[in-house]
Amino acid sequence: MQLSEIWFVLIGVLFVGFMFLEGFDFGVGMSTKFLAKNEVERRMLNHTIGPLWAANEVWLITAGGAMFAAFPHWYATLFSGYYLPFVVLLLALIARGVAFEFREKVQSERWVNTWDWSIFLGSILPPFLLGVLFSSLIKGLPIDADMNMHAGFFDIVNVYTVVGGLAFVTLSYLHGLMFISLKTTGSLRQRASREAQKWYAISGGVIILFTILTAVYTEAFSEKGSILIPMYTLVIILYGVLFSLLRNKKEGLSFTMTGIILIIITSSFFIALFPNVMISSTELAHNITIYEAASGDYSLRVMTFVAATMIPIVLAYTIWSYYVFRKRVTKKEHLEY
Repeated sequence: MQLSEIWFVLIGVLFVGFMFLEGFDFGVGMSTKFLAKNEVERRMLNHTIGPLWAANEVWLITAGGAMFAAFPHWYATLFSGYYLPFVVLLLALIARGVAFEFREKVQSERWVNTWDWSIFLGSILPPFLLGVLFSSLIKGLPIDADMNMHAGFFDIVNVYTVVGGLAFVTLSYLHGLMFISLKTTGSLRQRASREAQKWYAISGGVIILFTILTAVYTEAFSEKGSILIPMYTLVIILYGVLFSLLRNKKEGLSFTMTGIILIIITSSFFIALFPNVMISSTELAHNITIYEAASGDYSLRVMTFVAATMIPIVLAYTIWSYYVFRKRVTKKEHLEY
C-alpha cells in the first residue's frame, strides 16, 4: 500500500471520526430549539457537550490540515471551488463555539436569545454543508485538465446534494437525541427518547431516498457496488434493529447504533471516490486521482512519522476527556446554577 493511499484512508478516518463525535454535538445543538422547554433545560443541553465539543472539532481541523499537506492539489481544487460554502461552514462553527462561552455571561433575554440562535444555526448548517460537499464529490463536478473547478450554484446545490445534506442533518439530530438520553435525567431524558422515536421514521425515509438517488445520480453503485451495496444493506438492517432498541429504551446500544450508521455512510463516500479525490463531470480524463494530487514521498514519510507519534496521544486525551465527563447532567444542579 502506497503512502498516498494510506493518507487518503487516514483523511477518511478523520472525517468519519468527526461525523461520529461532532454528529451528536450538532444534534444536541439542534435540540436546544426542538426539545428544550425553558432556560434550565437549554443550559442542561449545552452542558452535556460543553467539555467535549472543542475536542471533537479538532478532527475536522486535522482533516483539513492533513489534506493540505498530503494532497495539495486536492486541497487547492476543493477549497477554491467550494470557497463560499466553506466560509459559511467556518462562520457557523465559530458562532457556535463563541455562543457556548458567551450566552451565560450577560443576564439579558435578547443576549441569550441571540446566542441560542447561533448555537442552533451553528449546529444545523455544518452537517448540511458537509452532506452537500460529500454528495457533490461523488456525483462529480466540472473540473478541467488543469485541475481547476468551474462549478456553478446548481452543480453544488441540486436535488441529490440537498437530500445528502438532509440525511446528515436528520441522522445527526437522531444521534444527538441518543446522546441526550444518555447524559440527562428526568423529563428531559424521557422527552429525548420520545422525540427519537418520532424522528426515527423521518431520518430513515431520508436515508432510503438518498440511497436511491445515489444509484440514479452517481456511478457509485455501478463502479463500487460489490462494497457499497453490502454497506448500505447493513445500514438498512441496523436501522431496523434501532427501532427495537428505541422502543425498549436501550439508550447505550441506540447511541452506538446511530454512531455506526453515521460511520458507514460517511465511509461510503470515500470508498466511492477511491482512487480519485475529485471526480470530473465533464471529462473522465480530468478526474484527479490520489496519486496525481499527493505530495512528494519525502513529505509523506515525514508526515507519517509525525502522525504515528501524535495520533495515539490525541486518542488517549479524547478517551480520558469522555471518561472524566461521563456523569449525567441533572436538573437540580442547574436550578442552583
